[in-house]
Amino acid sequence: MSAHGPVTAVRGAPCWVSLMAHDLEGAQEFYTAVLGWRFRAGGLGEEFSIALSDGQPVASIGALAQSFQVAVAWTSYFAVDNADDTAGRIRERGATVAVGPLKIGPGRAALAADPDGATFGFWEGQTLAWSIGQGNAPVGLELRTRDAFAAAIFYAEVFDWASGEPGGCDVTYEHDQVIVSDATHTVATLRGGAVESAPDPRVRPLWHVHFPVRDIEKVAATAVAAGGTVTPVTPTADGEGCQAVVRDPDGGLFTVTST
Repeated sequence: MSAHGPVTAVRGAPCWVSLMAHDLEGAQEFYTAVLGWRFRAGGLGEEFSIALSDGQPVASIGALAQSFQVAVAWTSYFAVDNADDTAGRIRERGATVAVGPLKIGPGRAALAADPDGATFGFWEGQTLAWSIGQGNAPVGLELRTRDAFAAAIFYAEVFDWASGEPGGCDVTYEHDQVIVSDATHTVATLRGGAVESAPDPRVRPLWHVHFPVRDIEKVAATAVAAGGTVTPVTPTADGEGCQAVVRDPDGGLFTVTST
């Protein structure tokens, strides 16, 4: 990803990921140890920082106010043309807009939850030249949900996926998963039960951010030593690598994927 910008993001595509943590300093120490990140001020005050990988922005971490009683979580943001219109579409479909849209720096942002409870954000305004699977951005973004097909319909209606209009995202359905792509590459995957199967009530719907690592066993051990927890390492869905889900000491979940 280039640090130069701003640019206009592809409509409906993921445009950033951010962690809201109760302990900003502790979070920075953990992600420095585990993923090798460095941090700089983010331009939105002392309680907000940009994570750098090889000197390039990869994500952000902000501090939750102590009075703000929400779970610590990694949130994926999607680019929209009009935040108010997007908020209206979400509410019309029985989902929740929890915060915003609010003016934040050069744009407007909001936090929402889809009908099954998976949280996500959306952003109106220009962004950095950042895209899932490219450069220093996360290697993947994956919604694990009870019914991928139903989720795809919701997000397609909210973000204009597969609308046929120029400048948006396309959707394909392959092997019981929904693939979202811009004009050049895959930017998100939705996974759940097959079309004919009943939704699995055991699945807690969640957008998983996949950060690339070279030595996943070493990263897993470092995460545990730094106070996190890690699931057993398993093969990725395509069988070409390995992955593990990490919970940081503050409770934030993310996935590490070997590259």
